[in-house]
Amino acid sequence: MSRVSKAMHVETIRCRRGDKVYTYHLLRQTYREGGKVKHRTLANLSHLPEATVELVRRSLRGEPVGSLSDQLQLHRPRQHGAVAAVVGTMRRLGIDQILSSRSAAWVRVVMAVLAMRILRPASKLGGTLWWTTTTLPELLRLPHAGRDVNDVYQAMDVLLSRQATIEAKLARRHLRPNAVVLYDLTSVYLEGKTCPLARFGHNRDKKRGKKQFCVGLLTNDEGCPVAVEVFPGNVGDPQTLPAQIARIRSRFGIEYVIFVGDRGMVVKARLADLQAVGFGWVTALRAPEIQRLRDQGYFQPGLFDRQGVAEIADPERPGERLVVCYNPLVAEERRQKRQALLAATEQELARLAARVQRRRRKVMTADEIGLAVGQVLGRWKVGKHFRLDIRDGYFAFQRDEASIAREAELDGFYVLRTNVPAERMGPSQVQSTYRSLRQIEQNFRTMKSLLDLRPVYHRLEDRVRAHAFVCMLALYVRWHMERALRPLLEEDPQQSFEGLMQQLETLQRQTVVLAGHTFEKLSEPEPLHLRIFQLLGVPLA
Repeated sequence: MSRVSKAMHVETIRCRRGDKVYTYHLLRQTYREGGKVKHRTLANLSHLPEATVELVRRSLRGEPVGSLSDQLQLHRPRQHGAVAAVVGTMRRLGIDQILSSRSAAWVRVVMAVLAMRILRPASKLGGTLWWTTTTLPELLRLPHAGRDVNDVYQAMDVLLSRQATIEAKLARRHLRPNAVVLYDLTSVYLEGKTCPLARFGHNRDKKRGKKQFCVGLLTNDEGCPVAVEVFPGNVGDPQTLPAQIARIRSRFGIEYVIFVGDRGMVVKARLADLQAVGFGWVTALRAPEIQRLRDQGYFQPGLFDRQGVAEIADPERPGERLVVCYNPLVAEERRQKRQALLAATEQELARLAARVQRRRRKVMTADEIGLAVGQVLGRWKVGKHFRLDIRDGYFAFQRDEASIAREAELDGFYVLRTNVPAERMGPSQVQSTYRSLRQIEQNFRTMKSLLDLRPVYHRLEDRVRAHAFVCMLALYVRWHMERALRPLLEEDPQQSFEGLMQQLETLQRQTVVLAGHTFEKLSEPEPLHLRIFQLLGVPLA
């Protein structure tokens, strides 16, 4: 006859199998049978955290353990989801190996800076303060937990010294012989005037009174960034092209590519440079040249009643192919824009005419009127479509309908020129190749507005160059992440890359203290979190 006791206890069993030691926690009950004390296993607690097992053990002993809320403490919540996604993508892309074949502290600091640029762009000091609120120091094993901004500056200096090597690795990965290469230039304004690169020039940022520097970006045909170069702020687009030709030919070791640039970049002198090294090229004609082709009868706008592409020949351009393209959506957009500009100009000119008429005591001279008219026409840029009558004390104007109609005939038309043979690139391919320049324009918008390429506060030339290179590498990582997350972005047009990263910020890692035991715990991921990591192809760790 057996007598069962109500007493229970937790028994811990450790057994060795080879080099490993296995630990089991069993909930047992003691009973007596035939005068012998025996134990019955009621449950296996091995799957529970050590802290929970200890709570059960102490409770069964009759020790006061208090409520769970008294025993549970949460310390140091750190953002983990977004930084884990970016760091995981960088490791999948092999960014550490691209930066340096040897493991070094500066490589880890640069990767932290890239993550900061993608997730929370800020100053270098602001970045070091931010990433201590995340798991970046743990994921990348940052020196001194990355708190010293001098570590960032030293890492940037080393990074800049290796720029040529890093870009050569990217070129080998993303540029192929006979491939299409995109290149464009933009300007970035500076805060301060002491940087040697700071110059006044064609300001694309619309920042009056600010000196600037220029940034040239080189990508493959899909818009994947490969190289970046910084120029003084007063350099013109065509002046930067020879450096890119030399880079592709000598530094990257590519014998033939098809170079794509806009009409302001690829001028006559630069075409000669491209042809001298045997490169193919695709660019566009300017408006006066298109008008000449129309006037000389090389193409008739009336025949393009819908979107189309046609190849024509021009005796003045031997060895070149011309591709006439028509887009009805662009035609309507230009028509509406012209009408808006004409209406705005008429309104201002009408006000000026009324002011001239009111001046009776001291009439406005023809010179005074002409100066005021020039200011109006210079603002709206449609002065060629108005006939003006300016005399002392008199001003009248009217639209030049013939001029307007003549220009409207070419709405939606653009003409591309190339030296690439037809058997290698047909007319439609020429058109799609030139349109790919929109991708590099999008890259510039991303670098400036989302990665904080601007404004720049550095005073040293090398630091400005390193800053631009850091932004390009951050763009490289973000470009790959956006491509991987494209299914999610296409499912919800309202969703954005920034929105997905903000969703991941809710995944946090915390230090948990329970019953005197300390361990790390990650908050429970939601289905969207798991989908993002699945698409990126990186583990949620």
